[in-house]
Amino acid sequence: MIRGRIPVGLLVLGLAISPPTTSADPTDETPPAGQRDPDDAAGRAAIAAKDWNAAIRSFSSAALRDTRNADIQNYLAYAYRHLGQMDLAFKHYRRALELDPRHRGAHEYAGEAYLMVNDLPKAEEHLAALEKICLIPCEEYEDLKKAIADYRRRAAR
Repeated sequence: MIRGRIPVGLLVLGLAISPPTTSADPTDETPPAGQRDPDDAAGRAAIAAKDWNAAIRSFSSAALRDTRNADIQNYLAYAYRHLGQMDLAFKHYRRALELDPRHRGAHEYAGEAYLMVNDLPKAEEHLAALEKICLIPCEEYEDLKKAIADYRRRAAR
């Protein structure tokens, strides 16, 4: 052994028993990309690319294997909403909120969808739900609050 250097065997042993230096956010329910269902990952990529039809295909496949995933239902709704298929969007937002009544994204996006069909009272219900869920203002609450304020300004003209 050379003074000041660690033998390779000990180095390998140390790496094998050392805890990882990074950890997942305990509040993040979404598995890391490497552990995510391939259709879920493809759906998220399609959402990022604004390829709504591809997103629907991918998330529909993922939903068959993971029937209790509120995120998948929320993404399906989001994609249907962007295609203007509001009945299907509302169906999937409802399912996401059945699976996770505190799903902030589903509340925000459902509220925005209700604004698209001129149902301000329903949008406000989702804002009220977010106010209770977030306790302190969160991004989803702030975004929906702004969308409702913008909707009111447009309606007042």
